[in-house]
Amino acid sequence: MACVGLQSFPVDVEVDVADRGFPAFNIVGLPDKAVGEARERVRTALVNCGFAFPQKKITINLAPADIPKEGSAYDLPIAIGILVANEDIVLKEKGLFFGELSLDGSLRHTRGALLLALFAKKVEMIRIFVPVESANEAAIVEGLEVIPVRGLKNLVEHLRFVKRIPYLKTINIKKLIETAQPEFDMAEIVGQETAKRALMVAAAGGHNILMSGPPGAGKTMLSRALPGIMPTLSVEETMEITRIYSSAGLMQPGEAVIRRRPFRSPHHSISLAGLIGGGSRPVPGEVSLAHLGVLFLDEMAEFPRSVLEAMRQPMEDGKVEISRVAGRMVYPASFQLVAAVNPCPCGYLGHPKHECRCTTRDVERYKRRISGPILDRIDLHINVPAVEAEKIIGNAEKGESSLVIREKVMKAREKQLKRLTGTGIFCNREMKNKQVKEFCRLDSGGVRILRLSMEKFDLSTRAYFRVLKVARTIADLEGSDDIQSVHLAEALQYREKVF
Repeated sequence: MACVGLQSFPVDVEVDVADRGFPAFNIVGLPDKAVGEARERVRTALVNCGFAFPQKKITINLAPADIPKEGSAYDLPIAIGILVANEDIVLKEKGLFFGELSLDGSLRHTRGALLLALFAKKVEMIRIFVPVESANEAAIVEGLEVIPVRGLKNLVEHLRFVKRIPYLKTINIKKLIETAQPEFDMAEIVGQETAKRALMVAAAGGHNILMSGPPGAGKTMLSRALPGIMPTLSVEETMEITRIYSSAGLMQPGEAVIRRRPFRSPHHSISLAGLIGGGSRPVPGEVSLAHLGVLFLDEMAEFPRSVLEAMRQPMEDGKVEISRVAGRMVYPASFQLVAAVNPCPCGYLGHPKHECRCTTRDVERYKRRISGPILDRIDLHINVPAVEAEKIIGNAEKGESSLVIREKVMKAREKQLKRLTGTGIFCNREMKNKQVKEFCRLDSGGVRILRLSMEKFDLSTRAYFRVLKVARTIADLEGSDDIQSVHLAEALQYREKVF
């Protein structure tokens, strides 16, 4: 199987061992360097496993020849092809072979096992041979015989019907998801009740959020707690996330699925290709690795402006289209943006105890690093003040735990799913203007408040619709079928500029 982005194509490994000609070992069919180096890995593995390597002219053709072949997953089918061509084994069963060989003949964890399993089910090839460390990843797909192979010797014994390898049973994804616990709990965060409320609203509607505050106020801790209050992953969402991580080679050996919503926190020195994806051989970027999860940009103003501007389309469309000479790839990128900034370069503008040493010009220049269009795409803007010493030292009462908040969030999401049935939309943030006009109607008082607010805050058309979406989410959290004035007032409060 060859992968281009998240698309898979069948590859036939054709092996010819010719009696005529000088001894050679050639691989053709647009192989990259990793595939080309399979010559040495396969030759050494076969010899170390006790098989005679034919001193003849060996030609390996990876068909179709017009699709680029990348990675080390072709080692195993090449080795099996040589053994078959050399009449060491006779294949009596069909299957897909996949895996990287070590020099001693053992199989190593290889990226893309889930993509192989999904492809096998699509082409109705139910038997697949994969490395034992990648087998759990493939075993989450129903209707397949996933055979975990430890090494070349074990596989040959299996194919000769000497010692059969039992196939893995299908792994229950739902049980794995249900046992996953949040990494950070909201109850551990001292104070910051306003910020916690804003995060609950953000989780309930999938909204983007910007937090501004001095260093040490808890912005990072709040951000890391957000995935724990977001709705539990469904089986379909888990498969979608795991597919991206499998193609990127980020699955750990023995890991079956991604059990929690992703939390990605790239450094501000990240490149454009690193954030959005791409490269000479395109790979998913951070926006795709954060799909259905959280993308946290700490010190957002320190990111290069060009990198931030590239997020405009993914924030609107929920996907990234990468066009290169090699082809065009589309990666999903429906992430929830959480940004954290300081109010000024030193971080202490407006702090009650620390003196800000920045000039007015420095502050203005710092705030211009994030463009208006990016800020306009962020639904909730909140200020995170420094926590008082009494709350930190004293025995302050713990707030609600992440599990309690998540239950409220999931109830709000259930209302949204019921309302948006048949639209292909799953949360309020994804609503288009048509759905906003249909589901976010205001009474006369709400219309008057919104009109005055648009004039006072000079809200754009995009901001107008985003305020209505947030108000709809707040109403869902309160269990209200209609958007009331108090819901709209809270939504407008989150549009106040804090940066």
